Amino acid sequence: MSVAAIEAVDVSRTYELDGVSVPALRGVSLTIGQGEYVAVIGPSGSGKSTLMHLLGGLDRPTGGRLVIGGRDVATLTAPELATLRNETIGFVFQAFHLLPRTSAVDNVALPLVYRGVGARQRRERAAAMLGRVGLGHRLGHRPNQLSGGEQQRVAIARALVTDPTVLLADEPTGNLDSATGEAVLELLEQLNAESGVALVMVTHDPEVAARARRRIAVRDGLIRSDTVHDRPLFGGDGRPETLDAAPSAEPRSASGSGPGHPSGGSGGATGATGRLPRAGGTGGERGGAG
Repeated sequence: MSVAAIEAVDVSRTYELDGVSVPALRGVSLTIGQGEYVAVIGPSGSGKSTLMHLLGGLDRPTGGRLVIGGRDVATLTAPELATLRNETIGFVFQAFHLLPRTSAVDNVALPLVYRGVGARQRRERAAAMLGRVGLGHRLGHRPNQLSGGEQQRVAIARALVTDPTVLLADEPTGNLDSATGEAVLELLEQLNAESGVALVMVTHDPEVAARARRRIAVRDGLIRSDTVHDRPLFGGDGRPETLDAAPSAEPRSASGSGPGHPSGGSGGATGATGRLPRAGGTGGERGGAG
């Protein structure tokens, strides 16, 4: 029986603000299975972003038990938790968080630096992943030379380059127009279907949440509903399009290229059957770095 990607049992998180205790999560229990497609929906202040930070190992719970990749985060030191993040979780943020003066290929390769992968192999794997998201012709472009949709594709490639078991997407279409946002969602959905990476998408948009097979509604720091729906994965005729689609035609803009998060855990776990193929590897790093 496979280990759950993430398991939270009666997890709470309370913040101390000017001597006042503010509960953000009040006892949340959920399990994210391997390869699931989950939407976490709730209004501003509901606790959904706090939940995402906990599920991604960016924060620790005040109470309860949180297990990521089979490891209880309460037993881990800060360096061990950072390593677990890098090996297990990929992050996609609304604001992209790309290094502004760095090429697309080097932005994508950044998480591999923290895995100890050599420079040549990093670039080979990053280039291959950019090709997978339709940006093989943009390797040397900096964020301000890319459209918003292209920047988000770079961010997705960076999140997946180390083959994570879970991809956490926080409002991934929030800075995009509707057509580009649709293309990004279709890309995330196809990556989920093809690679087996669990996709957990945090959103306040009911239409975005409706695309997921499982929908978790959060309000006032509690899970109010957790439902599974039978639906076509991609909408329309249900047929996925190629990952090597043409890049977005929206006007290029420097918006959204914020400061980088070098330790932010665009991580991956060991390779497994059906996962995204690695490029240029020699097999020297965690079951094959190729």
